[in-house]
Amino acid sequence: MAYIDFIRTAVQESLEKLYGNTGETLDIQITPTKPEFEGDYTVVFFSLLKVLKKRPDELGNQLGEKLLELYPDTFAGFNVIKGFLNLTFTHNALTAFLKNNYGNEGFGRKPETDRTVMVEYASPNTNKPLHLGHLRNIFLGWSMAEILEANGFKVVKSSIINDRGIHICKSMIAWKLFAGGATPESTEIKGDHFVGDYYVKFNDVYQEQIAELVAGGMDKKQAEKEAPIMKEAQDMLLKWEQGDEEVRSLWAMMNGWVYEGFDSTYKRIGVDFDKVYYESDTYLLGKEYVQKGLEENILFKKPDGSVWIDLADVNLDEKLLLRGDGTSVYMTQDIGLAVEKYKDYPLEKSIYVIGDEQLYHMKVLKEICRKLGFSFADEIFHLSYGMVELTTGKMKSREGTVVDADDIVEEMVQTAATLTAELGKVEGSTEEELKQLYETLGLGAMKFYLLRVDPKKRMVFDPKESIDFHGFTGPFVQYTYARIRSILRKSALRPEEITIGQDVEYEKLERELTLLLETYPNVLADSARDMNPSLIAGYVFSVAQLFNSFYTEHSVLKAESSEKQNLRLALSVCTANILKSALHLLGISVPDRM
Repeated sequence: MAYIDFIRTAVQESLEKLYGNTGETLDIQITPTKPEFEGDYTVVFFSLLKVLKKRPDELGNQLGEKLLELYPDTFAGFNVIKGFLNLTFTHNALTAFLKNNYGNEGFGRKPETDRTVMVEYASPNTNKPLHLGHLRNIFLGWSMAEILEANGFKVVKSSIINDRGIHICKSMIAWKLFAGGATPESTEIKGDHFVGDYYVKFNDVYQEQIAELVAGGMDKKQAEKEAPIMKEAQDMLLKWEQGDEEVRSLWAMMNGWVYEGFDSTYKRIGVDFDKVYYESDTYLLGKEYVQKGLEENILFKKPDGSVWIDLADVNLDEKLLLRGDGTSVYMTQDIGLAVEKYKDYPLEKSIYVIGDEQLYHMKVLKEICRKLGFSFADEIFHLSYGMVELTTGKMKSREGTVVDADDIVEEMVQTAATLTAELGKVEGSTEEELKQLYETLGLGAMKFYLLRVDPKKRMVFDPKESIDFHGFTGPFVQYTYARIRSILRKSALRPEEITIGQDVEYEKLERELTLLLETYPNVLADSARDMNPSLIAGYVFSVAQLFNSFYTEHSVLKAESSEKQNLRLALSVCTANILKSALHLLGISVPDRM
């Protein structure tokens, strides 16, 4: 049982022995003791004073004495400051934790249950490569899937590929008009980048045609509709929907190029999926549910034949579900996909990792599903995140000003190579080992930087800051892990040979590190509950910081006694295991040597 949970249970029992059963649920708050006070954990009992009708000092002292009486092996002492009871653990209580867990690489993880959740992330369009904004989405989704799995859930990692629509036809028509039969192979350009270039080409030509029409006296809005290349793209979309063989063949070929490019990027950044949905398969799924909603008078038709739902009763607007010509809108297919997910898997929760600009859309989806009578409606969860920008500002894909994911990954790896060489951390490594090290550091820096910020907040990505070996960064934590591995390699003892004496005493930093390591399961639980990987990033950085302070103050291999050496080796092993485990949940690998 975690220390906090144990203290809460012990306090509950002590209060009942002191004052009997009050008949009320007591709000027992436990927090780590602040550094300026003596103690390990603090019981905040302001909320108990009114229920128990006691003065603060009286309650604090009586509770402290009872805890020492009932749990002499756990609590060594206490002090009372106003409404706070600060408790100090015995050395043996700390040792019990270390003995039971220091060599446990799975420490903190909960056993798997039958509770299944789906996490949907990535969701790219097949008209352009992945970009920096996608990376925040992808890393957030993948990390949350791993965190939920560590908390005992069965997790389905999914993605919906937006592979149809006018934006896809724009790339297609531009390739048909201007490529001259060129392919990714003939140009030696990665497939998703190749197709993305034609999306940009479309926009360039489109703007030129608009300008020509406006110069000829046409209104700009009318020119945007009449531009020849836009009309050709719209005609191509119509042919696609009609099943035209030539258009469908071109569509399949170009999408195939993009998928090869995506797969290459996913493999490099260490991301995977269990289930992939395609918009071309799902865009018609919602129609039958819309028809059913009409029959049950949940939805209504307007004079032009379009179908709507009125959400005024939940402070939302009317929402279009089918156009007057019977064609679907995004919401229609999202309804169908939501149902499809629950048909495919026995989901307890369906999590959508989508930017915060879709907050309204997701609220509407949830309310429509509720009104249509779907039992899963309340289990739709929107894990929203803020936009990510570079220090140079915002990005626009149609203008070709986005930072492609492949480019930023390569920049991070090259930056890692340069900085590592400057710091002299490459001696004795082979070329292949260095290549792997630079990948590990570059990707680790990027993932940590994007995940260390609360998802709800917007952020600016600074590549240089992200790879600082001394800051709040992935490389700092990775270096700490490698440092511990170096210590353990030099030790004469293997982890399984370490023995911790029952009565060993703890120095201040040894004590603080043990207490911080013990909280790892709570951090995992909190991160899953809040859907927030930044809690793990902040925790693992604190562990690395504290270990480095501990190591600066206390020698491990040249400890003053074998008893102390064993204790510090156990702390080192436990720290390394937790650093590796926590970084894995962020999608980050650890180097054994640096």
